[in-house]
Amino acid sequence: MIKLWDKIPGQKDGDEFQPTVTPYLLKDNMNHSAVLVCPGGGYHAKAYHEGPPIAGWLNSIGISAFVLDYRVAPNRYPYPQMDAVRAMQILRRQSDELGIYKDKIGILGFSAGGHLAAFLSIHNRMDKLTLEDETGGISYRPDFSILCYPVISSGPYGHVGSMKNLLGVNPDQDLVKLCSLEDHVNSDTPPTFLWHTAEDAGVPVENTLLLASSLSKHKIPFECHIFQKGRHGLGIKYEVPETRQWMSLCEKWLIQNGYAGQI
Repeated sequence: MIKLWDKIPGQKDGDEFQPTVTPYLLKDNMNHSAVLVCPGGGYHAKAYHEGPPIAGWLNSIGISAFVLDYRVAPNRYPYPQMDAVRAMQILRRQSDELGIYKDKIGILGFSAGGHLAAFLSIHNRMDKLTLEDETGGISYRPDFSILCYPVISSGPYGHVGSMKNLLGVNPDQDLVKLCSLEDHVNSDTPPTFLWHTAEDAGVPVENTLLLASSLSKHKIPFECHIFQKGRHGLGIKYEVPETRQWMSLCEKWLIQNGYAGQI
């Protein structure tokens, strides 16, 4: 387990939570691509089935994984984002000893964790999310992004609970706009794989559709799959076999883009 901070920014007295990254490394004396995994949970918890089991799947396709245990409510923006940024920076700083390529580190997130992952992918040069130290000077831009039924918008299709937990009640409207990520895609946004289900009653599929449209507008390479069946929060569960193929589709996308297979 890797501690992210010596002194945790914004930590209040009595809060003993320690943001960490748990490595799931491939130990074959070779370098590998890596993925930082951000479980969902509405910015108020972290879903176990979207953490370690996902790391196991990534290992099975030849990718080292790191599961992020980031701050959630009552900790609000920018602290979850700062934890994810710091994790990406530490992975790059320690890439040699971890056996990973520093230029092949992606991010994967589910639901609110998808919002966190997409935030780093899109707002990838925000100095206010870093510290002025040796690690803080390292790029935190993911080389690729995998977004699974993500929260993207803070608009009409947004997930009210996630935004409330992240931004609080009656947040500053500039922050609300900052967190509506479909409006901030730019030429530096990395290649992205997205999937969602059409019948998702938790986070509307329009979140993924809005982001896909913006990625297309900015000519960012992306692949998007909308499955007919499946509740919100499926992860890698077996209950909808047709939807579970997102993993094989994602593996093919990773191979196509040089992040899995023989690299």
